Amino acid sequence: MVRVRRVFAVALAVVVGATLLTACASDPAPSDVAVAWAPNGRAAVLVTWKDAGQPNRITIEGVLSESPSYVKYIPAGDPNRWEIPTSAFPPDGNYKVAVATGTSQGGVTSKLTKSPVFDTDGPVRPSAAAVAPQGRGVLIRWSVPVAPQDFTPNDPLDIKGKKTQRYVPMIGRPGQMLKVIGPATTSNRQVIKSIKPPYVFQLRTGNEWSTQIGGQVLGLTSSISGAVPPLAQFSVPIRVRGRVILRTAGCELESPCTSQRATPAGVPVVVLTQVTPGARWTPAARGTTTGGGYYDIAVPTGGSRPYKITVPVYSKAGMITGTSTSRPAYTKSVVRVASAGFAGGDTAKKAGSMVTISATVKPAMNTTVMLQAWNRQTRTWANLKAMAMRQGQTALAFKAGQPGDFVYRFVIPGAMMFGRPMQGITTAGLQLHVR
Repeated sequence: MVRVRRVFAVALAVVVGATLLTACASDPAPSDVAVAWAPNGRAAVLVTWKDAGQPNRITIEGVLSESPSYVKYIPAGDPNRWEIPTSAFPPDGNYKVAVATGTSQGGVTSKLTKSPVFDTDGPVRPSAAAVAPQGRGVLIRWSVPVAPQDFTPNDPLDIKGKKTQRYVPMIGRPGQMLKVIGPATTSNRQVIKSIKPPYVFQLRTGNEWSTQIGGQVLGLTSSISGAVPPLAQFSVPIRVRGRVILRTAGCELESPCTSQRATPAGVPVVVLTQVTPGARWTPAARGTTTGGGYYDIAVPTGGSRPYKITVPVYSKAGMITGTSTSRPAYTKSVVRVASAGFAGGDTAKKAGSMVTISATVKPAMNTTVMLQAWNRQTRTWANLKAMAMRQGQTALAFKAGQPGDFVYRFVIPGAMMFGRPMQGITTAGLQLHVR
């Protein structure tokens, strides 16, 4: 009899337990689950729902995205609202918030009720920035790629309006942290007054979900070295060579910016000159650096004059370079012998025949030159005749004397040109054989 009672008691317990389980599993589900931005700067998503004062469990479900491991239990009697921090939502995905009746000990005891789908897409980072000088500062413009397709248009957490992301301008200098220099803006341009390189300009781009860094502009300083030949034949180009070194700042968000050095190709270089003493400096030649920051520029020459090499202020996508100038170096011009020799190029003549010796120089100047002959006995040059030079040309016809080998040369004196002295020159020896 006792055994029968025990069996009956166990069966009754099973039936009662099954009845209780069925009752718990069929608890009424919450209703009207909604999401909205919590107050105070959209740091959290506010979830609200309706129920009959039951305990609740809150989770996040991915829609074609992996569900994050977020669970929150709300005791019975607490307000039907909870703020989920935005950090709990993975970026760039689609999600729902699910609310059910349940506790951490008893588990879920109702069906899930879910909020509308919403996305957590972050801002579109600016892809390129252009910079141009403006007064003592710069004008920076940036462009932003087209945003990817929104698969949850007009979801409860979308910010209304066409311009839904804002840009916070920041500047970093070597040894300093990146710092904000202006309020957030929806514009795609920023004027920075009275700024000098080296610096890094960056945009902290944000929307309702996250921020990204983009739209970088480098403000660089430049230094230039150069070598200018001390002498140059009139109208023969000289080679001006040197190197350009650029410096800027490299910045990370959580550490001081550092100084960085660069020697890129393509940096413009201008050679300046003063045509006359006291005149303004004007461009004489232009070029660009090659790999390693080196340059080699052919510079046309005229009279004696100083030269200096400069890196002008220039900008291109994502960078602007400050100017720098080398010290002036003086190049003295030397009269150039364009031609010198005997008429017809014949250096062998019969005794008693006529010989014409001539010289042409640049610039086409008017002066007096000296014709000299080599004296074999004294081993010196002896003056033969002072000759007039007109428009850079001189010539002398004479009769070849006794047979022998003779050497002649012209001595062209210096001159003044554009208010500066020009160095004279002596031709090479001109050999004549008389038979």
